[in-house]
Amino acid sequence: MHLFIRLALALAPILILPHANAASPEDRYIATRDAAIAKFARQEKDGKVDDALDKAETAARDELKAQLAGILSEPSRTGYAPAQINLDTLYKGDMGFGLLDGLRFEAETGKGGAKVGQASDGSYVEPKAHIIVTTEPLFIRWLREHKAWRDKGEKNVPQQVEAALRFEDLYTQAISTDAAVINFHDLPIARPASATLAYGFLAGRTQDATPDAADEVFVAAVAGGKFYLAYGTIEPAVQVAACNTLRAGLNKRADEADEKLRRKQIDRKAYDRLGDLRQQGDDAFKRCFIQQAAQQPAFTEATRQAQSLLELAIGK
Repeated sequence: MHLFIRLALALAPILILPHANAASPEDRYIATRDAAIAKFARQEKDGKVDDALDKAETAARDELKAQLAGILSEPSRTGYAPAQINLDTLYKGDMGFGLLDGLRFEAETGKGGAKVGQASDGSYVEPKAHIIVTTEPLFIRWLREHKAWRDKGEKNVPQQVEAALRFEDLYTQAISTDAAVINFHDLPIARPASATLAYGFLAGRTQDATPDAADEVFVAAVAGGKFYLAYGTIEPAVQVAACNTLRAGLNKRADEADEKLRRKQIDRKAYDRLGDLRQQGDDAFKRCFIQQAAQQPAFTEATRQAQSLLELAIGK
């Protein structure tokens, strides 16, 4: 008996070692993704981008979607279309490169309950909500990959998960690159029992100035080893008339100053002493919004809609 035990102990490391070194499903996903990115980067460099290569890129994303579906085992959601991969492209030079690795569920209806897709008037109805799901390890990998994503001198996403959830630019980098996501105000959402972290905020999008109203909510959570990010349009939008009036007043002063400078009624020194009136107006608007938004009836409704979206995302 003692001899058998000694032989078993001697053989144990040999039996266990290969399993200890086995790649995780996330490792295999990342290896597949990075190999595809490298392949398409070489083809782009050699000027070989054509329809055949674009089809190969689409096929590569389909393969990655299948891997993620196996890793996540996410159920379908009522009112949402089948999951798609959240990656828009595997071409490094494309604007949509580097989005969050995960599956994305899109609502089948848009604002006002209209069906998503081409409307009769030629316009396109966008989904009213989106849910992105990935594993916590893949989210942490994504944070590491984005720790120096922005140009030198610009702030990058924090590497701690809780801090990252409160970082405004995380959401622009994770879901979209054609318009920046603006955090107007935190929302007092309740953390579901299954979640270790949860955060929500009022939002808007911009390519220039801050919008007059917050017409979206964003929620994010870590639960059961997964990371969830969901966002959607809200009705009604949250706005504060007094804040808009405040900014409009400073913008009017800016216009008047521009006109006086153009007409040479004031010199450049006098003009410069006024400072950037438009930026002052934008900053004053944001301070005002933070102070007064929670008193607006629409704020309570936005919080309710955000809570519902969060609970739908993680299955409560």
